[in-house]
Amino acid sequence: MSIQVGIYIFDNVEVLDFAGPYEVFTCASRVHRGEIPLFNVFTVGETRETIRARAGLQLSPEATIDNHPPIDCLIIPGGIVDAELAKSGVIEWIYQQSLKTVITASVCTGSFLLAQSGILSAKSATTHWEDIADFRMMFPQVLVKEGLRWVDEGAIVSSAGISAGIDMSLHLVERFSDRALAELTAKQLEFDWTENKPTI
Repeated sequence: MSIQVGIYIFDNVEVLDFAGPYEVFTCASRVHRGEIPLFNVFTVGETRETIRARAGLQLSPEATIDNHPPIDCLIIPGGIVDAELAKSGVIEWIYQQSLKTVITASVCTGSFLLAQSGILSAKSATTHWEDIADFRMMFPQVLVKEGLRWVDEGAIVSSAGISAGIDMSLHLVERFSDRALAELTAKQLEFDWTENKPTI
């Protein structure tokens, strides 16, 4: 059975925040060459109404927060998230999904939505470098990390800004499959995978 990857999209979402992970997981399925695709990737919206991304791209979610397949890996991208932070239904959905998923992950300022749901309390996380100060101020209960492409807390993973979501997604491919597939996916994408520097 395919691993179900749900990516939440919303008005003013950053395009690469969701498109990067989407491409990584779908590419991993192509190069995996299994009889059944390794990953099934779909978008989820608050409703089925067309959303307008931060740069103006319009697209329609394939599923809604009230009607979607079971999700193994939930990706919450960033962008301008002020409106999403105020949506109690969306925040509660993220929390409830985190109880069911294998991994709940964020890209860029998507970490603000994870923190708003409460699932980052007393956990390490990161976000876009430009938003680190606001992240610390708004969510003092989160152990905010700087200078990392992603932070892996097991069931919860967060990445730094925008393109770091691709690096994190390759890491998630490795977690769900193996190192070889992650490297092959990066090669197929012609992407120079930037990993976290080893700590001494």
